[in-house]
Amino acid sequence: MTTPSPAAAASLSPATVSLDRKVFAGAGNSSTGQVGGATRFRYREEDGVVWAEYAGGDIVRGFLVGTRQGDRLHFRYTHLDVDRATANGVCESRIVVLADGRVRLEESWAWESRPERGTSVVEEVREAA
Repeated sequence: MTTPSPAAAASLSPATVSLDRKVFAGAGNSSTGQVGGATRFRYREEDGVVWAEYAGGDIVRGFLVGTRQGDRLHFRYTHLDVDRATANGVCESRIVVLADGRVRLEESWAWESRPERGTSVVEEVREAA
């Protein structure tokens, strides 16, 4: 996969860049979150609907589903962790296009299965084909 030139990357709009088939990894999280650098999210997107499967690190298997409006995502997530406990919550994300053309999601989330809330960042990773 090629990296866009700085000029091409600058022309990508957070409101229109596709998330379909992009892979993201945790780049930062609140202490009450479970997603880390080993967690991989495999996103799909179609007609304003977004969904992903995720796993890695403390997460055995997770799913998210929601909607997109411009540069904003709203979704619910649920997962099973390595202790075999389930957890679920709601998340609002803002799409940011980085200078190198990768996508970052800046997230504000709240557990529905426990009282904590927090923020996190996931960034696109370009895996070898």
